[in-house]
Amino acid sequence: MSSANRSLALRILARHDAAAALSRRQAPGKRKIRALAAGFTLVELILACSILLVLATVAIPLARVEIKRRKEADLRYDLREMRTAIDRFKDASDKNLIQVKAGTEGYPPDLETLVKGVQLTGAKSEHVRFLREIPKDPMTGNTDWGLRSVQDDTDATSWGGQDVFDVYSKATGTALDGTKYSDW
Repeated sequence: MSSANRSLALRILARHDAAAALSRRQAPGKRKIRALAAGFTLVELILACSILLVLATVAIPLARVEIKRRKEADLRYDLREMRTAIDRFKDASDKNLIQVKAGTEGYPPDLETLVKGVQLTGAKSEHVRFLREIPKDPMTGNTDWGLRSVQDDTDATSWGGQDVFDVYSKATGTALDGTKYSDW
């Protein structure tokens, strides 16, 4: 290696050593600044928690309303299914496809009859079912529905027991639209 190249290499090494020494002197100070800047201040944490609290305060009532709305939709669906099954039973009895007891006006004696099914007239082995199962009332959580017969008053809360003309929920609550569940 020539002397010119050697002196150039020494100068480069000297500059590198000087820069390394300078960075070693500044490194502890930079670390402290970085350590302070890396975390959150107390004010930032309080502000973030406050924002989360406000959002949670808004979200919880909305979630409750959505759950209630879903239960109400399920209740309407279940009532419609049972009423449709009662109507199909009545239509079958009016067409003399099934035998019914006298005095029932052609309506089923109870909801269980809709589930178990009835024998078709003239066919010994054919049964027709009108309902798969008695649905649970989403508001009360059980299968105990309020029943009305043709002989009962339209606003009666006790069932006469002759037949099932209509069903209603026994829930005592009020819907989101202001009506009582038992009036549906």
